[in-house]
This record gives sequence, structure tokens and C-alpha cells, in this order.
Amino acid sequence: MDAEAVTAEATRPVRRPVLVQRWHDLAFVHWAVDPAVVAPLLPPGTRPDVVDGHTYVGLIGFRMVGLGPLAGPGLPYLGTFCETNVRLYSVDGAGRRAVVFRSLDASRLLAVVTAQATLRLPYKWSRMRLRRDGAVLTYTCQRRWPGPRGATSAMSIRVGPAVTEPSPLEHFLTARWGLHVRAYGRTLHMPNVHPRWPLHRAELLSLDDELVRGAGLPPVGAEPASVLYSPGVGVRFGAPTTVALDGPGQADVPGARKR
Repeated sequence: MDAEAVTAEATRPVRRPVLVQRWHDLAFVHWAVDPAVVAPLLPPGTRPDVVDGHTYVGLIGFRMVGLGPLAGPGLPYLGTFCETNVRLYSVDGAGRRAVVFRSLDASRLLAVVTAQATLRLPYKWSRMRLRRDGAVLTYTCQRRWPGPRGATSAMSIRVGPAVTEPSPLEHFLTARWGLHVRAYGRTLHMPNVHPRWPLHRAELLSLDDELVRGAGLPPVGAEPASVLYSPGVGVRFGAPTTVALDGPGQADVPGARKR
């Protein structure tokens, strides 16, 4: 993904947000994988997004802050919690690059149940904690419900220097302006908009993770291809649209908003 494409996607407006939230203290840890391995795990109408012949599996830990409906304000308690997600990278027939979540562990049960019921996102209720000691952040997770119950993840990173000019791979992994999800018998694209990520390079100090395998993915290598940190951004999500299964444009599905 080149800088011009990133800028074009980032400036697509979300005029009527359906959700607002802020993402704080993010650790982005990624491993390269063969696109053929993840292709069967993506929703119909999408394919693996690829850079230099590879696609990627991401393990992302962070704090959700002030999640709330419409234009806000967000909810200070119910909308604030720790989250860790396992994600893949997708592109649809209209050229919209996005993420596909294989799992999203969160420590707030109401958020989990709401996301499962509305967008059919694979949220899981977990015990979670984010600790910071100077430049070192530690993210821990133990799944409560649904399964695999008891799956755990513990990840520590050390924050390094700021990234003044992200590499093509760093753009690819972080400059994502929507998600793809299979819900109600169709594939949806839900756009978002936020400022450009303030990024830092980071070092993975330790990782003991069962979430990636629990998300139906093969074991990842010991050494990640990329480790990044961001202090965070504010985000607005727009209404989902239906992804056509046979090329660019929107499928004619009742109830889906047309672009």
C-alpha cells in the first residue's frame, strides 16, 4: 500500500458516525504468513491483502476508551476496557482494504454481548490487564466465555523511538480504514476514520500466547516481522455496507445501505 493510497482511504469521510471510541496504548505484533493459509478464513467477497507476496497475522493489545453510540460522547465506564484482537488483512472487489477479526477479547461483558448481537463480531469475554512500567507495557488476557475457555495471552513490549516516516510494511499493517465481517448471511464493510497513527518502533520482550492458535490459525514463528507501538487515536465508525460477491459495487441485499 503506497502513501497516496493510504491518504485517499484515510480522507473518505464518515459523515454520520454510528460508533465513536478511542484506542490507547496499542501494541501491534505481526507475523508474515502465506496468503493461501488465511484465504479460507476470510468472508466471501474478500481476499487476502498482500504486500511483497505475504499477508500478515496481527496480535493487537490496547485499551478501548470511551466507546459509545453515534457521535458521542462515549461511555466513561462501560465503554472503557482492555482488548486484545487477532486479525487478518483483506481487500474486497471495490478495492477497500480492511481487517478481518478472528477474535476480539475484551474485559467488559456488555460490550462483548452487544458486538456479538449486532455485527456478529467474534468478541470474547476475558480477564484482562494492561500494566505500564516506564517504557515497558504488559498485556495479559485469560478467556472466560465463550471458548476455548481458559485460553491465555501474555505479551510485553518496550517502546522505542518514534517513527518519522513509516515503511511500506508499517503503512500496510496500520493504515486500515474499515473492517470486513460476515453477518446476517452477507459480507459487510464498516468504514472508520481517524488521524494518522503516531507510531513508535518497539521490541517484543516476551510472548506466551494461545489466542492466535485459538482463532484457527497455525502457530506463528518466534520472531515477529514487525513490532510497533502507538499512544493512540480517536476513531469514528460509519454504517456498514454490503460487499458484492461478484465484483466491485454493492450487492442488492435488502436493508444494506448503498454507497
